[in-house]
Amino acid sequence: MLNLYDKRQRASLFRERLAAALTASGLSRAALSRATAVDRSTITQLLMAEDARMPGGHLVASAAQTLGVSADWLLGLTDRPELAGDILATSMSLTETNRSSAIDDQIFAWHEEAAGYKIRHVPATLPDMLKTHGLMRWEYAPTMNRRPDQAIGAAEARLDWMRGSQSDYEIALPIHELECFALGQGYYTGLSAQLRREQIDWLIEVYDQVYPRLRLFIFDAHRVFSAPVTVFGPKMAVIYMGRHYVAFRDRDRVRGVTEHFDWLIRESLASARQIPKILTALRHRVED
Repeated sequence: MLNLYDKRQRASLFRERLAAALTASGLSRAALSRATAVDRSTITQLLMAEDARMPGGHLVASAAQTLGVSADWLLGLTDRPELAGDILATSMSLTETNRSSAIDDQIFAWHEEAAGYKIRHVPATLPDMLKTHGLMRWEYAPTMNRRPDQAIGAAEARLDWMRGSQSDYEIALPIHELECFALGQGYYTGLSAQLRREQIDWLIEVYDQVYPRLRLFIFDAHRVFSAPVTVFGPKMAVIYMGRHYVAFRDRDRVRGVTEHFDWLIRESLASARQIPKILTALRHRVED
C-alpha cells in the first residue's frame, strides 16, 4: 500500500533518497549540478536536512536520469529505485534450451540460489534427477547436442544437491505419465521392460531414502493441467516452453505460479506417503 506523506515528510524523503542515490552513483554534488543544469548551491540546499524542500518536476526528472533511478522512487511514490525498463528486464528473462550442458549450468545455478527454500517442480517427463543411467542413455542417445554421460552427470549433481541441501522438493506428475512409462507407451515407446522395472525400483529406493524432504504428488490431467514449471521458493518461477525457459522474478508472478502448484497439490489423487505403494502397483503392470 502506498504511504501517504504530508508536504514536509515527502520533502524529507526526497532529500534522503537523493543523498543515497548520489552516494551510490559516486558522483559529486558539482557533477550532479552540471548534469542537471542548476547551480551547485541548489543541490546543496536540496540535501540540507534543515531546509528540506521539493524541487520542480524538471529537476526531479533530470536528477533521476543522471543518478540512474526512477523519479517515482525519489518522490516516494514507489519503493523500487530501478527504472521501469530495468525492472522489466530483471523481472523476466528468456533462456534458449537445446538440452545442452550450458542449460544444466543455468538450472543448477537457479537451484543453488534457492537453497533453503521449498522448490516445486512439474517436469515435462519423469524428473531428470530421478532417472536411472539406463533411461537417460536411451533418452539422450538420439540427440545431436549432448552425450548421455553429460545428462547423467548433471542429473546426479542435482540429486546430490537435493540430498545435501536444506531445501524441500515437491514434484507433481500427471498419473498418465507414470502409466505410459510403466506400459512403454507414448513418449516411452521402445523402452525395454527391464529398463522400466529398473527405473521404478530406483524411484522407490530414492523416495524411501529422501522422503519427506522429497515429496511426489500425482494428479489427473482430465481434471487439472499444468505446463512444465519450477518454482524456486519466493525468488523465481520458470516455465519450460520446449525451446526456451521463461523465468519470472517479480513477486506477483512468482506468487501466481506458486498458487497454481498449490492447486495441483490440493487436487492430487493420493498423499505423498502413498507414492511407494502406487509405484509398486505400476511395476506389476510392466510387461515384457
